[in-house]
Amino acid sequence: MKKYKEVILGLALTFITVSAFSQSDEAQVEAAMKAYKSGIESLSTEGLSDLFMEDSQVFESGGSEGSFNHYLDHHLGPELKVFSAFDFNDYNISTIVDLPYAFTTETYVYKIVIASSGKVIEKKGVATSVLKKIEGKWLIMKTHSSSRAKK
Repeated sequence: MKKYKEVILGLALTFITVSAFSQSDEAQVEAAMKAYKSGIESLSTEGLSDLFMEDSQVFESGGSEGSFNHYLDHHLGPELKVFSAFDFNDYNISTIVDLPYAFTTETYVYKIVIASSGKVIEKKGVATSVLKKIEGKWLIMKTHSSSRAKK
């Protein structure tokens, strides 16, 4: 199943690149954000750095995580290794494009399952991101996410 999800992420990244000139900017931005979400759901970090600017900034639940690559190495990557599942539900995205920038707001409920214990964590979350179009490709510049207990 994990390999299947990696293939889907790869296809999504290819689709974003190949169709860069046939889709609207809004659709391209949303495809990039959904590729990031799909990568996390696959529990794989492969290809995720390609969605971010090198000097990106990641903020999560009140903390500054540094660049995406730092976040990947010190936070997200190690976390994904201890999960047996990470699923987004009730996902919605809204996008505003103001070239060369785009601004997104995503809302969702996520469910994580810890592999060693089977413990389930379910929270309501929101994320805002700023993307910049560079050489025809939308890259995430800044992203901030937060969550709270699901009621």
